[in-house]
Amino acid sequence: MTTMTEEKMIDLVASYFNGVDQQSFEEIAATMHEDCVFSVETHNVRLQGQTEISTMFTRLWDNHAAVEHKDFSYVASPDTGRIATQFTVVNTGLDGSHTYKSNCNFFRIVDGKFTHVAVYMAGSNTLDTV
Repeated sequence: MTTMTEEKMIDLVASYFNGVDQQSFEEIAATMHEDCVFSVETHNVRLQGQTEISTMFTRLWDNHAAVEHKDFSYVASPDTGRIATQFTVVNTGLDGSHTYKSNCNFFRIVDGKFTHVAVYMAGSNTLDTV
């Protein structure tokens, strides 16, 4: 297992969220292993693999005019391959309304890519899987 620096870990997380905000699953996929586990811990959701994760993001983008993640704080542990981030989410509905959330994500990194993304989301599940 290769140890990443704190800066490289933050860059990987930033690339992931840029992909989410720019609606680019290609950019998201580049940050995670093919069999990555994605969980929304606060809503009992567990997805495995890029196909299931891609379907979830497509649904998110189809149900919103825009999604923005900003105001990040990070706690990185290069020795354990883990990084946590707290941030603000602004979801713009198809009707132009805005929903603001304060969320936290926890990432596990092996060989420069995520093996697990755990989401703790305030309010309703905007990553709804149905």
